[in-house]
Amino acid sequence: MLDQGNTAFILITAAMVLLMTPGLAFFYGGLVKAKSVISMMMLSFGAIGLIAVLWVLYGYSIAFSNGPTGSNGTDTFIGIDGFLGFDPAMFGLNSLIGQEAAFPQLAFAAFQATFAIITVALISGAIADRAKFGAWMVFAGVWATIVYFPVASWVFNFTLGKDGSVVDGGWLAGLGLIDFAGGTAVHINAGSAGLALALVLGRRVGFAKGAYKPHNPPFVMLGAGLLWFGWFGFNAGSELAADGVAALAFVNTLAAPAAAVLGWLIVEKVKDGKATSVGAASGAVAGLVAITPACAALTPFWAIVLGILTGAICAIAIDLKFKLGFDDSLDVVGVHLVGGLVGTLYIGFFANDVGLAFGGGFHQLGVQALAAVVVMVYSFAFAFVIGLVIEKTMGFRVTSEDEVAGIDTAVHGEEGYVLLDERA
Repeated sequence: MLDQGNTAFILITAAMVLLMTPGLAFFYGGLVKAKSVISMMMLSFGAIGLIAVLWVLYGYSIAFSNGPTGSNGTDTFIGIDGFLGFDPAMFGLNSLIGQEAAFPQLAFAAFQATFAIITVALISGAIADRAKFGAWMVFAGVWATIVYFPVASWVFNFTLGKDGSVVDGGWLAGLGLIDFAGGTAVHINAGSAGLALALVLGRRVGFAKGAYKPHNPPFVMLGAGLLWFGWFGFNAGSELAADGVAALAFVNTLAAPAAAVLGWLIVEKVKDGKATSVGAASGAVAGLVAITPACAALTPFWAIVLGILTGAICAIAIDLKFKLGFDDSLDVVGVHLVGGLVGTLYIGFFANDVGLAFGGGFHQLGVQALAAVVVMVYSFAFAFVIGLVIEKTMGFRVTSEDEVAGIDTAVHGEEGYVLLDERA
């Protein structure tokens, strides 16, 4: 029977998650130089336009071809069940109209669409200040099709039996992976792709520690605030019901990022002598990343511990790009890949009942590690190949001249900031 309360909960949280991508646009936009802010924000808005359409047309048909409730599977399914598939009957979501159990299937499809959008948009931070918009859109469409949609099926697509165990669906879910809202499918996935693209496009002109300063820290903090707000929908909404599990996920989505802000600022103060607004915003995002897979598997106390650890670890990890020589412009690797790995593996140690610290043995930690490695390798490999093909054909990177001057005018014919005397 249709539960209107839970239906409303899913639709509202879906809207909250969609708001995360404009929030990300502000967060990333504030971090780049003033003459690249339009270009940076457009990469996020381009992802909204493209991925939403692809999701409705065929993305959902790939990711959930045998359905999270077992109700979508049809005789037209093509592929290897649990690993890769496509159901032509679900093309355009027409077959979902009228399908209602506890909630309409279209509500679930809308909720999951927003996950696909934000995952693709996250990657763009690794290629700030130097990517062509058209090339990015080609990459986004191909990567979403080949990488995100299948990986979402591995992690999010499953049917639970009466005893709570997974009886069919994605193979990682079937192994027993605990990933409540996307530590693997979203953050490790996007972080690995970001690393691949950073290597394909190469370093920005003048790449060095301290060479690039955020042009608008208030934008960064606004973006982090919008992300945090939307993340309550991201995590609590993944329960698909307004119940006690959603409440636990909600509280942990408050506690872990708050602790991560403190962890990041402590490291920043020790390293650089000052605690910064950008550091506070980055710490919050790092904590949100880490709690994503674990938000329903930890007590609030262990969520706070996770937040402090993640904030400190990610504050240190962002300097890896200078030591290793890859130009991950806005720390997609240092925050999303590293934060996603920390949160995913932490579950194996401290998850309620099954964590190593609670007598659960090494099994859960092994499953968490396997899933993290598989998604990381799969995403990196395909992102690198897709990016390299685009670079060798249509070109992915703007010219050095446009990069130095700022690419807003060259790529979009617009400027983020126009002085009053220039408008006359």
